[in-house]
Amino acid sequence: MKTCLVVDDSRVIRKVARRILEDLGFEVAEAGDGVEAMAWCHAAMPDAILLDWRMPVMDGLEFVRRLRTEPGGDKPRVVFCSVENDLARIREALDAGADEYVMKPFDGEILAGKLAFVGLAGKLAA
Repeated sequence: MKTCLVVDDSRVIRKVARRILEDLGFEVAEAGDGVEAMAWCHAAMPDAILLDWRMPVMDGLEFVRRLRTEPGGDKPRVVFCSVENDLARIREALDAGADEYVMKPFDGEILAGKLAFVGLAGKLAA
């Protein structure tokens, strides 16, 4: 079973994402900020990371930059999930190491499409 780490400081967003991801066949773990997410990655590197941009302690941009320098940190598919809609900022996230970007709010169909685009999820929900 593929694993996905949902990193968001909003418990509600984590809960919604968990439900969608479990329906897509993922085993899901959660972290409330980048530091907690990094600790999780050190323990067990996930297949995918759904990552919020703006969080306390360590934001998503700093997290993905650090992740990509870690042993095995090149493996997870990272999908930024944010309200950020400035194209220059989205490009910054992709240049920092994110694989894809999805705007909040999102639904199961949008998330499944993004995960399929980065090589995960495919037709798991079908």
